[in-house]
Amino acid sequence: MCGIVGYTGFQDAYDIVINGLRRLEYRGYDSAGIVLEDGNNKLEVEKTKGKVDDLVRISENLKGTSKIGMGHTRWATHGVPSDRNSHPHLSNNDKIALVHNGIIENYDTIKTMLTEKGFTFKSETDTEVLVNLIQYFMDLNTETDFPTAVRYALNEVYGAYAITVMHEDYPGVLVVGRLGSPLAIGIGEKEYFIASDASPFVEFTKEAIYLEEGHMATISLENGVDIRTISENSKIEPEIQELKLSLEQIEKGGYEHFMLKEIFEQPKSVHDTMRGRLLVDEGVIKMAGIWDHIEKFKNANRIIIIACGTSWHAGLIGEYLIEEYARIPVEVEYASEFRYRNPIITDKDVVIAISQSGETADTMAALKLAKEKGAFIYGICNVVDSSIARITDAGSYTHAGPEIGVASTKAFTAQLTILTLIAFKLGKHNGNLGNADFMSLIAELEAIPKRIEDVLSSTHELVQNIAKDFVNATNFLYLGRGYNYPAALEGALKLKEISYIHAEGYPAAEMKHGPIALIDENMPIVIIAPKRGHYDKIVSNVQEIKARKGKVIAVVNKGDTQVSAMADYVIEIPETSECFSPIVASVPLQLLAYYIAVYRGANVDQPRNLAKSVTVE
Repeated sequence: MCGIVGYTGFQDAYDIVINGLRRLEYRGYDSAGIVLEDGNNKLEVEKTKGKVDDLVRISENLKGTSKIGMGHTRWATHGVPSDRNSHPHLSNNDKIALVHNGIIENYDTIKTMLTEKGFTFKSETDTEVLVNLIQYFMDLNTETDFPTAVRYALNEVYGAYAITVMHEDYPGVLVVGRLGSPLAIGIGEKEYFIASDASPFVEFTKEAIYLEEGHMATISLENGVDIRTISENSKIEPEIQELKLSLEQIEKGGYEHFMLKEIFEQPKSVHDTMRGRLLVDEGVIKMAGIWDHIEKFKNANRIIIIACGTSWHAGLIGEYLIEEYARIPVEVEYASEFRYRNPIITDKDVVIAISQSGETADTMAALKLAKEKGAFIYGICNVVDSSIARITDAGSYTHAGPEIGVASTKAFTAQLTILTLIAFKLGKHNGNLGNADFMSLIAELEAIPKRIEDVLSSTHELVQNIAKDFVNATNFLYLGRGYNYPAALEGALKLKEISYIHAEGYPAAEMKHGPIALIDENMPIVIIAPKRGHYDKIVSNVQEIKARKGKVIAVVNKGDTQVSAMADYVIEIPETSECFSPIVASVPLQLLAYYIAVYRGANVDQPRNLAKSVTVE
């Protein structure tokens, strides 16, 4: 959510900032803006509702005018998308500019105080309150310098934020701060970069500082990077890390959309997630995060999986896996609900948090609560050194590589891979999974990337053609049983996210308890019907649908005859053990959602109202 880019150095700041904002478009946004320091140290601001291209049209005159600047892509929280609510925001004296990701929860109280002091406001945002609070502290005492005023202001607010601030009386200086929202500082040769993640500056440097929670930094060419704690002003020695990200990974590589690229990257991302962990020849699964704490898992009263959106669907499948193979009770919770319902958590519980970005605000808040209650925290995320990676006691990175498309694809199947490895390892260790079954399952798991390749090559063109027949559909129903019920939920979510067609996922047996009333000749029903796992029951469900003239799109195993004979459209996938079917079956469902959205003319990579990294509650 929201994207921040900042730069100070020897290059044209305009180009750096604009190109950086383009790299952050995947995060989701509704407006964009830029501020530069001109030759007279005055702040030049341009901002607009709309896309970065709209910003470029009104700001090209700023190109080549400055070596320092910052920009922002906004995802609306306080105030509708509009020019005046767009960032950057200026203080009343026009000397301070600020961009902000997050929410200042006590902004209204501060705004009332500032209004009584004579401050006025042009926008509806919490961000304009913060920039004027900085001015207030500088006005209050002329001895207060710019970085100190920022620190004073941040100590008065609560909520979540990542900010970058400029002051025209402090030329060449950027001040940044972080609480709950990520911020990275790129270290170049006589130049510095600021960004919400490293993608805007990966082509310029391989060194970065990830600002820690509750820290701020003053950055200038003259004095480098000075990091302090916000609360105490204690100096912190920066930890410079080498970026593993490459420019190749964040470009489309010839695909029309990032989403399609990421769907086709799944054989590699699943393989990379298993690499070094699944050693079939040795008959072992090596996961240090699990092994080092194996007794915590073995003796747990229960495992609680917390997540949001697609990651929650992965968690539901994780529940099936862990309960079947490790025989440990599992509960799956929406992170957004978990912390607000006064949950019962003890030091005998293990909490597994799943998040693609590792920055999901709801999941972070739920984790903090669980940690306070003494639970052991295990994280599954895709971003090294993310907030969730830092707060957990142990964890596993998915190694899926950057996922730019807002609708998650390869991160989902990578999460399922990690959860499968965890279930098998725990099951083997506690004796619930015998050696012969264990060896058979891990050998089959090793072959899953090849199975995904087969699905992509055999179904890609077929799914394109099927999608054309459903461009004008207004509703979809997705059905599955057992492991494939969460896969149905995920298939429906993908369609909703990018095509804007209403879709619902249901356990197939529940269809007759309500949704069957919706079925007629205009209702498409996607049903996941692999041979292993409740196949006979699925056959009955398809018969019920066809009796009501529903249009059936069936995902079946190769060689299937019964369901295929009744279905209107058939998508074949390789036969696998039931526990692996959600990984394989999800791929054609991703393609189906993608192509329906493309044919409807939707913005596949940046669907409306959505954000990739949801850093506000």
